[in-house]
Amino acid sequence: MNLLTPGRRPLSRSWLAGLAAVTLGASALFGPAHAAAPATDEVMTTGLAVTDDTVNVGILHSLTGTMAISETGSIQAEKLAIKQINEQGGILGRQIEYTVEDGASDWPTFAEKARKLLQGDKVATVFGCWTSASRKAVLPVFEQNNGLLYYPTFYEGLEQSKNVFYTGQEATQQILAALNWANEELGAKSFYLVGSDYIWPRTSMKIARTHIEKHLGGRVVGEDYYPLGNTQFGSLINKIKLKRPDLVFAAVVGGSNVAWFKQLKAAGMTAKRQPMLTISVTEDEVLGIGKQNVEGFYSSMKYFQSLDIPSNKEFVEAFKAEYGDDAVIGDVTESAYLGPWLWKRAVEKAGSFDVDKVVAASDNMEWKEGMPHGYTKVDPNHHLWMRTRIGQWQNDGQAKVVWESDVIEPNPFPEGY
Repeated sequence: MNLLTPGRRPLSRSWLAGLAAVTLGASALFGPAHAAAPATDEVMTTGLAVTDDTVNVGILHSLTGTMAISETGSIQAEKLAIKQINEQGGILGRQIEYTVEDGASDWPTFAEKARKLLQGDKVATVFGCWTSASRKAVLPVFEQNNGLLYYPTFYEGLEQSKNVFYTGQEATQQILAALNWANEELGAKSFYLVGSDYIWPRTSMKIARTHIEKHLGGRVVGEDYYPLGNTQFGSLINKIKLKRPDLVFAAVVGGSNVAWFKQLKAAGMTAKRQPMLTISVTEDEVLGIGKQNVEGFYSSMKYFQSLDIPSNKEFVEAFKAEYGDDAVIGDVTESAYLGPWLWKRAVEKAGSFDVDKVVAASDNMEWKEGMPHGYTKVDPNHHLWMRTRIGQWQNDGQAKVVWESDVIEPNPFPEGY
């Protein structure tokens, strides 16, 4: 059986041999795919939505509003992972069912829906959120109700919670590594910082400024923020033209990216004239922006669809089989895909759906292979050990990886930032 895509082309014998107990569906870790399910009172003692045959989980993302362009892929990935897990026999002998809620790109709505999932639906875990604003809105709800959230987006760090696993990069993995690369490989000394106006871009740029000025010996020549959903960037583009920075460092999110990149191109601000490195544009956004508008610019991510890794090829094949040949996979989509698999392995290791037991079982879980982005380890601080990559966008809408780091230990509270 194919470990990522049941019923499709089997993986090679040599690759399977190297996975042993570290692969997503390895029988050595999880046991036979259709083993008898343990009794419900043995695997659930805290009133969660678990029956003898099923377990219910929540999916909480923006199906509507400005963030839908970014979060749709996360929903698709989480549903795909759940489908694959179910085809392999489920989790502790139970099929996963899910309840989908729309955060509607509105942070109070996210909190309301999280409360409904945890208190009303009694879900065993939630896969969801995208922006840091949405995560901050739901965090008290998860901590007060002892719920479990798998959060997929690269973010600013400066947070750690027993109730959250962060499957995207934190700042030291994405921001600092990217700026070091730009300084060393592009010779960037002057930077213009641009972001959407909420917690993640502002905190990320605060960290970036500190690193540029104190560690790279560079200078920030401009810094601007625009509301979520903003579509007017003409004045910003004029300011960048006047300042002529070595690099624009950008964290514009959601639907605003469409206007941002189109207006850059219309103003003649191509990659050849003005280098830009973004920490917010993935293949999901490029699909809406238009590949012709991003060509030559850079993104800093742990994952790109073009990665030449056997497990990624299997993942891309499965994703396209599910959602069509035109479907694309970005970094956050891949991080969302990880959530159900990390949860499954921890639940099976704990022998329980109870949140405290799942959390305890998660420490130091490791995948040397098998994840689409490569090596992964769950740190006790609930972030992942992973590599950072710099991709340059090509005229086919895919990114060419031009640099890759060693595996970076997560450090959500870097000293001095």
